Amino acid sequence: MAWPRTFPSPFRDRPPPRSDALRATLVGHATLLYQVAGVSILVDPVWSHRASPFRFAGPFRRNVPGVALADLPELDAVLVTHGHYDHLDRATLRRLRPRRTIAPLGNARAVPGGAHELDWGEAVEIAPGVRVHAIPCHHWSARTPWDRNRALWCGYVLETPAGVIVHIGDTGFHDGGLFAELRRRFGEPLLAALPIGAYAPRWFMRAQHIDPDEAVAAFRLLGARHGIGHHWGTFHLTDEAIAEPAERLAAACARAGIVGFAAFRPGQVLHLPA
Repeated sequence: MAWPRTFPSPFRDRPPPRSDALRATLVGHATLLYQVAGVSILVDPVWSHRASPFRFAGPFRRNVPGVALADLPELDAVLVTHGHYDHLDRATLRRLRPRRTIAPLGNARAVPGGAHELDWGEAVEIAPGVRVHAIPCHHWSARTPWDRNRALWCGYVLETPAGVIVHIGDTGFHDGGLFAELRRRFGEPLLAALPIGAYAPRWFMRAQHIDPDEAVAAFRLLGARHGIGHHWGTFHLTDEAIAEPAERLAAACARAGIVGFAAFRPGQVLHLPA
């Protein structure tokens, strides 16, 4: 379905240098900034105009990033979930100066300056009380026609003094066992950031991307208290209409009686005081 050339967000954020309470900002698409316990963590940073290996072709932004690159706080860590161009953007990564970059196995070669690689099930402490776990998910990886699945993909669980954060970049739902296992292992998260877009047509996308109804099922399996729906409304990747993921998520939450889980727009902030 055709998308408008622009889909501007009404929000804009200028994050503080530090935050002790949890503060989560959707920058755009799958880029999120988490600030908690004095630590700033940026996931899948993409500030480029296109999610593509080319500057002249490929999906282009329908809205500007909700945080200016110059307004980012000092970053303790950048996390990359996998090598697809809407998640691993080399041009943006060259401009960032995090204390460390973390990526799943095989992705360090695509990250300017390299990265600390994690296998599924491995973890690293990035600050006292803040631990990052790489978790499996149902997806795949490639940056060229010749390197399909030569690098790993993952989601992340952040253990923090404020509570557990689950961040999923891309995944299929399958039987939902991934989310039930995360709840069993880490407890009910304070926040779950789940993708809700790039799901149509279902016969093709079902194995690799959840849709809004599956995102609600995942949210319930996790037992999360708050949820951010991302991965929609910025890059035209699949067949659904630009606003459809948000509309379907709201309807699915209403049917399930869920509050606290919503599709976020670039620059929108969730602030949870301690």
